[in-house]
Amino acid sequence: MTAKIRSAPHGGARITIGPDEAQLLRSMADFLLRVVEEPEQQDELAALVGISSSATQPEDPALARLFPDAYTDDAEAAADFRRYTESDLRRHKRENARRVASAIPEWGGEIVLDAEDVQAWLQTLTDVRLYLGVRLGIETEEDADALRAAAVRDESLAAAMHVYEWFTYVQDSLVRAVWQEE
Repeated sequence: MTAKIRSAPHGGARITIGPDEAQLLRSMADFLLRVVEEPEQQDELAALVGISSSATQPEDPALARLFPDAYTDDAEAAADFRRYTESDLRRHKRENARRVASAIPEWGGEIVLDAEDVQAWLQTLTDVRLYLGVRLGIETEEDADALRAAAVRDESLAAAMHVYEWFTYVQDSLVRAVWQEE
């Protein structure tokens, strides 16, 4: 997989991808849509005004990484912050993932992004990488190095690392392309 990413005027970018890359990007955006779906609301009034009826950090470590506590030293403040912001944050992540998925041509090809699209793509790529990183146990560069070494002997780990590193490449290339344009 060799996505080509170039700058475009006014903070935009042009991405050229093949069919396999298109399928991978779309499947990860669709997966992210499901992952960040709003949990079932118990409180109808809370749902109506757009606040979460739950104020606890998700039990799933990957979701906890996508929706971290705002205050690590004050559980009550963290719960209040989560209650009033998590629903909007989930909605924003879903909107970004939909925007990414809808831009991807079925069989690959060129994708032209404006500056707003670029931001949605960068945020979605960050979310995908955070999710994959937690699942792979990557917290530091040393963790990634250790997994690369272990992947030499483990095909499934090698495949997972390849996907993680490809998303890293796409994100980095997109940042560089936009930065270069400025």
